[in-house]
Amino acid sequence: MSDKKAVVLVSGGLDSSTVLAMAGAEGFACYTLSFDYGQRHRAELAAAARVSAAMGAVEHKVVALDLRCIGGSALTDDSIAVPEEASEGIPVTYVPARNTVFLSIALGWAEVLGAGDIFIGVNAVDYSGYPDCRPEYIDAYEKMANLATKAGVEGHSLRIRSPLLTLTKAEIIRRGLALGVDYGLTVSCYQASEAGEACGRCDSCRLRRAGFVEAGAADPTRYR
Repeated sequence: MSDKKAVVLVSGGLDSSTVLAMAGAEGFACYTLSFDYGQRHRAELAAAARVSAAMGAVEHKVVALDLRCIGGSALTDDSIAVPEEASEGIPVTYVPARNTVFLSIALGWAEVLGAGDIFIGVNAVDYSGYPDCRPEYIDAYEKMANLATKAGVEGHSLRIRSPLLTLTKAEIIRRGLALGVDYGLTVSCYQASEAGEACGRCDSCRLRRAGFVEAGAADPTRYR
């Protein structure tokens, strides 16, 4: 096992699975972290476990958070419908402060493990306009992380790694396929069935499907 450790945020979707493969290719011993936060698409949790096992994660941890108690997103409030057509501005599938919350827990685990790198699959090209997927956000969070932790203060710098930040969905898929990612294990749909079948209509499904078409690769997604 490598003594170079990394915490990798794994949702069970296409992007985070690619990031896990990239971290492994860099020689990291990967500790994967998922969140049961009350999301509508709970099938992604099973997908995250499958992906982590298939890619040889040292440990896979699921942290329970009840973000339904604050709501404010189509993913955590059943009274808000998941949009099935493109819209302008930040969509209702944005979960308030989600990446900040997730990264903070990943940061704590990284300190415990003695890991210097945290990988996250945010993307600022083929994405839905989420404010916590921008490069300036990642830069700001990394600065905060090194100010707010014992590791950072004692000179053990922590890095927030976002290797997909400037890639298109097609480029991400090509990178993943080259690294042996089995995208048939993943679930991206915002309203996937319990069996992991995708709706084919939500924003995430549209981006995923277009990515496979542009990449010239077979789409293994199971659609309802």
